[in-house]
Amino acid sequence: MGRITARRRVTRVRRGAQPTTRVDVLAVEEPLEMRVNGERLAVTMRTPGHDVELASGFLVSEGALVRAEDLATARYCAGAGSAASGPSQPGAGSAASGPSLPGAGSDGLNSYNVLDVALAPGVASPDPSLSRDFTISSACGVCGKDSIESVTTRSHFDVSDDPLIVDADAVLDLPGRLREHQKVFAKTGGLHAAALFDGRTGELRVVREDVGRHNAVDKVIGWALAHDLLPLRGQILQVSGRASFELVQKAIMAGVPMLSAVSAPSSLAVDLAEQHGLTLAGFVRGESMVLYSGADRVSCNDANPDEEFSIATTSIATTRKETS
Repeated sequence: MGRITARRRVTRVRRGAQPTTRVDVLAVEEPLEMRVNGERLAVTMRTPGHDVELASGFLVSEGALVRAEDLATARYCAGAGSAASGPSQPGAGSAASGPSLPGAGSDGLNSYNVLDVALAPGVASPDPSLSRDFTISSACGVCGKDSIESVTTRSHFDVSDDPLIVDADAVLDLPGRLREHQKVFAKTGGLHAAALFDGRTGELRVVREDVGRHNAVDKVIGWALAHDLLPLRGQILQVSGRASFELVQKAIMAGVPMLSAVSAPSSLAVDLAEQHGLTLAGFVRGESMVLYSGADRVSCNDANPDEEFSIATTSIATTRKETS
């Protein structure tokens, strides 16, 4: 799978057995320096591929991009480049997702780890004060910002008035449907994933994998921007792992009314979701989930209203009152 995976010899140890050696497949992690109009904005550790989607989705989250036409070009600083116009297909190395990426050059250095994005005339660059002065790890997206206050970027879209109503069973099916399309995870066990589903039809729109959960979400949002689909009204963003403050912020900035995660959200993620009217579902596993905000968007027509979904939301509210 090219630069997405790498093969390494490993030693496997089992209790009560002799160690064995074999070749294992690992997920590749490399830095990507993102520049805007020649100025360095951030460096993130990511899985190579769909880099233009990653950069453009990141800029949507920063409030810099709203429409596909806001992004003029995106070029790798080694000279290989791609126009950023035109839609990309999921998994394809097309205009909106960057060119097909070869491996390292003859000097052993990778030529495709610096991406310069040119904004369209009249589109303001992100606030320079938001520039990350150090590398964003694959586990951390907002680490480079000075404070939580500077993270709460004003969104161009209002998700609170999105009329989406989705059946609870459909939401419970999303993690399994996402897992079916995690091709690199199946080989490595080392990638997060994000997917966009149409909440009205159940259609899977796009799936992206990355060593960083926030990068996978940026790639999904970048795909949507390239297709000029923002705001993502009526859509559901499904992520592997937990729901952090930043993932909620990214969903809001892209106009997504619902975020579903297989693990827990943070308290700040719940606060932000409530503030903006986003439906936040956590622990979406098997036959149950917990709705932390916006429970009115999830229909439980076949369930007893006194059972799990209402109990979960009520217990959370009760806990807050007791601790306030």
